[in-house]
This record gives sequence, C-alpha cells and structure tokens, in this order.
Amino acid sequence: MKDNLDKKEKSLFNDLTLGMLLFKMRTFIALIVLILFFSITVPNFFSVRNMFIMTRHASQYALLAIGMTFVIISGGIDLSVGSIVGLSAMIAGGLIKEGLVLSMFGVTIYFNIFIVILITLALGITMGAFNGFLVSRFNVPPFIATLGTLYIARGFALLRSGGETFSNLTGEERLGNTGFPFIGSGRILGIPNQIWILIVIALIAVYITKKTPLGWHVYAVGGNEKAAKISGIKVKNIKMFVYMFSGLMCAIVGLVVASELVAAHPATGESWELNAIAATVLGGTSLSGGVGTIGGTIVGAFVIGVLSDGLVMMGVSEFWQMVITGLVIVTAVIFDQLQKKAEKKAAIQSNQ
Repeated sequence: MKDNLDKKEKSLFNDLTLGMLLFKMRTFIALIVLILFFSITVPNFFSVRNMFIMTRHASQYALLAIGMTFVIISGGIDLSVGSIVGLSAMIAGGLIKEGLVLSMFGVTIYFNIFIVILITLALGITMGAFNGFLVSRFNVPPFIATLGTLYIARGFALLRSGGETFSNLTGEERLGNTGFPFIGSGRILGIPNQIWILIVIALIAVYITKKTPLGWHVYAVGGNEKAAKISGIKVKNIKMFVYMFSGLMCAIVGLVVASELVAAHPATGESWELNAIAATVLGGTSLSGGVGTIGGTIVGAFVIGVLSDGLVMMGVSEFWQMVITGLVIVTAVIFDQLQKKAEKKAAIQSNQ
C-alpha cells in the first residue's frame, strides 16, 4: 500500500517537473511552431533573402528587449523605448544631413560618423538616465515616468525636422561624414552587421547577469527591494543603471534602423515598446521582477520577429498584427502565472 502511494507521489512529481520543463521551453516551442507554419503557408519562406530580412528585424527587437529585460528584472517597466529609438535616429540623421548649426557664430559643424555615433549613444544614455532619475530619486512610478518620456522623446523627434524625414543619409566626401549606411546594411564575413551587434551585446548582457555583482544586484532589487536595501545594495544606483542601459540599447537600434533605411523619420520606433515587452515576457521574464534570462529574451524577440514578418508575407493587415501582438502579450503573462503556480506546487510536493 505504501509502495503504491510512493509511486503515485513520484508520478505526480514527475508530471509537475515535466510540466515546468515544457513551460520553460514554451517560447522555443512557439518559435519552432511558427517557423513550421509559415514555411507551409508562405512561398519561399526559407529563402536566404527572407532569412536575412527576418533575422535583421528580429535583432532590432532583441536589442530593445535586452534593455527591457534589465528594467523588468529590476521591477520596473520602460514605455519610452520606441520614442527614444525615433529621437536617436533623428539626431543622427540631422547631424549627417544638416550638421550642427551654430547660428550665433554663423558656422555649421559636420562630424565624422564615429562622432555622430558617440553623440547618439550619449543621447540614449541621457534619456535613460532621465527615466532612472525620475524613478529612483523622485519615486515616480516607472509606468508614469516612462510614459512621460515617451511623449517628450517623440515630441523632440518631431521638432528636430518639423515632422519631415532626413533622407539620403550617405554623407559627403568633402564633409568627411560618409560611411553611415555600413552600420545597418554592411556585412562582415557574409553576416549582416546587425547580427554581429546583437551577438556582442548579448554576450555582454549575459556576462553582466551571470558573472558580475551588478547583475546579481539587479535580480535582488527586482526580487525584494526592501531586502536588497537591508543587505547594502545601492538600489537607486541599480535603477539608474537599468534605465541607462535600456536607453543605450534604444540609441543603438535608432542608429541601425536609420543606417539600414539610409533615412530617419520621426515616427521610427512607434509602438516598438510593445514588441520589446512582448519579447521579454515571452522569454520568461516575470513582470513582477526578479526573474528572467537574456537567452530567453532573444528567443522571444525572434518569435515576435518571425510572427510579424510572417504575417506581412501572408498579407495580414497591420491592424490585425497589432491585435495579435496584444494577444501574445496577454498569453505570455498568463503562462508566466501558470508557471509560478506549477513551481509552487512542485516545491510543496518536494517538501512533503
């Protein structure tokens, strides 16, 4: 009798363990299912050209989502990422197309591409620092703080050109500002630069989260902020870091998109915060903070990228794409809650 009960308990425990494993692999499984579905329904889906296009798009979402992952793990949220992408693209485009106009001196300064990149990255970090300052120093709820920054950044992006597009951002030899298109359209060893950028950033992010006290502190703040304070962690500094890192990712994406298109439009990045959040949550990062991985986020970004591009190839309207993205976010949150319940159930079973 006792042996039968033990067997039933072990069977139940194994079922729970298998269920948790499937929950944890849900994003990867979803990616495989999507690839199989679109390969059947979309002609030439597996062509080299399509693969490169989808990978480039997914890499942009992944970069934004990596920054979002740090923010959400720390217990925050960043709704301003899409707008900061647009502002970054416009600043870079304006510096290449019009230069820095010093009207009081009657001169215009044109920077080389390396300086343009540095200025744009500094802008992204500054916008992120603004978010971090509001959240950490003034205790403004992250949702409200970043919502305000969303409007501020988008407004400045529109003001930079009066709502017009900066086109043909190839630069001029005589001005010494050529080479911008290489960032988003160039290749090294046959692989698009965007992929190399993602690989480098992903490796850095994984190293921070897995091997450094900074990464451990991010998890600690998101898991239990009060306990983190008691243990001596500088919570305010951690919050500043995650938002500045998110801003940096936005600036990188802004540069990549403007470079790929050889143009900068103030509407660039609109609603991309939804894709970033969806990819992050799909990848297993908990909206309540303290849980998440960079690898899971990247897989989540590829799910969003494949889904978006696949729907476009199928001729699905942009409006339905927005509906589907919203459903993906809701579904991801539901699965996150189910996973937590399964983990609690397994913990109870293991302690009995």
